[in-house]
Amino acid sequence: MTRIPLLYKTFTVLAIGLVLAPFACTRPDDSYHSPAEEWLSGGQQTVYDEGSNAFSHMFPVLAENFERVHEVGDAQFSATFVSPPAALNPGRGPIFNNVSCSSCHISDGRGKIPGAGDSSISTLFRISLAGTNEFGGPRPVPGYGDQLQNRANYNTVKEADVFVQYEEKTFSFADGATYKLRFPTYRIANAYTALPADVLLSARVATPVFGLGLLAAISEADVLARADENDADGDGISGRPNQVWDIKKQATVMGRFGWKANQPSLLQQIAMAYNQDMGVTTSLLPVENCTGQPQDDHRGDDPELSDSLFYANEFYVRTLAVPARRNLTDPQVQAGKQLFNSSGCSKCHIPDQRTAPDMAFPAISNQLIHPYTDLLLHNMGPDLADGRPDFRADGTEWRTAPLWGIGLTQKVNGHSNFLHDGRARSLIEAVMWHGGEAASAKEKVRTMTAAERAALVRFLESL
Repeated sequence: MTRIPLLYKTFTVLAIGLVLAPFACTRPDDSYHSPAEEWLSGGQQTVYDEGSNAFSHMFPVLAENFERVHEVGDAQFSATFVSPPAALNPGRGPIFNNVSCSSCHISDGRGKIPGAGDSSISTLFRISLAGTNEFGGPRPVPGYGDQLQNRANYNTVKEADVFVQYEEKTFSFADGATYKLRFPTYRIANAYTALPADVLLSARVATPVFGLGLLAAISEADVLARADENDADGDGISGRPNQVWDIKKQATVMGRFGWKANQPSLLQQIAMAYNQDMGVTTSLLPVENCTGQPQDDHRGDDPELSDSLFYANEFYVRTLAVPARRNLTDPQVQAGKQLFNSSGCSKCHIPDQRTAPDMAFPAISNQLIHPYTDLLLHNMGPDLADGRPDFRADGTEWRTAPLWGIGLTQKVNGHSNFLHDGRARSLIEAVMWHGGEAASAKEKVRTMTAAERAALVRFLESL
């Protein structure tokens, strides 16, 4: 029989014992929201903070019983792991990419990309070979697995370094104004053993983690209702769900997290990060990332992280609030919103979603939220393609990235790098990288006047 962690048993008992808020068991109202509600990006779980801490707030509507669990998870998210044996936070490595969750997800936000000629900072590099594994996912590289670890404990050899170089190219808007895009090239160096010549490499910047509990609460039926894999309506948009392996359920289910929607749940996403990024094992993934490789320490101390801390970390991420919209009544923002919609951007970046009713956890139940994503995969064209399949996602497909909070990236994370590998240095660059299903929308932006482009950016900055 599957063992249920004590912490989750406690969550369930406490939730059932709560006096449920009226919205918890009412049917969703599918009618369009009022303009006033547009400020509330996360529904009742919206916070009003435009500063450097904007992504790091607990749900403002959360039962007091759960606040302590969130705080324990917060400490765990920031915990720095060290090599074993150690009295506090042991288990790091033997090979790893970083030492804590917060080292990549800086201030619960977007990771920092490497500069030209630098190795990765909070950018990960997934690798695989052509074909699939036994679950339909990427086929691992012998001697490496499916992620390169560029750091190692003392007296242990790292797997490799990855360096990036950029080639800048100049393009023009219809009005003659120019913009530049930088095309990255990645080079694997210092490999501890030979890599196959046909290895597939994909760079992935750490994504923001706020609001993920609300995205998890959107019903699968609602996500699938927006899919149009064969473009039956002829609008050029053919989003489709990824189907991935759920370790806990031992079944193939819909994916919704990660750049290619390759993770089915927050719990598995976090377990993978512990295992692949930090070399820390959990009850869900109790095997070291270097098992079968010469770096394996054969300590026999797995799993290295207790279930109580593992599940507290998941609960922390699940209950991070979303910052409110800003400057909503600004005429330029309103004009930019109209351009966003008329250009077709909102066909994939869906503004409004509704979380499912949830009597066990009223905090996320039946909330009108504005994440600007459909959680589906879309072909983004050859320029953004990584050429690396990930379950059903092919080498040109990416999940629609949520846009809520994107205008606060500079304040919170100190940079304005966007897209899966951070190649875009501004919001307008990110738009102009779009291709494939988004080519029509990009062309409409390309033919805008300078004033219209400024309004579009102003709108995105308000999210």
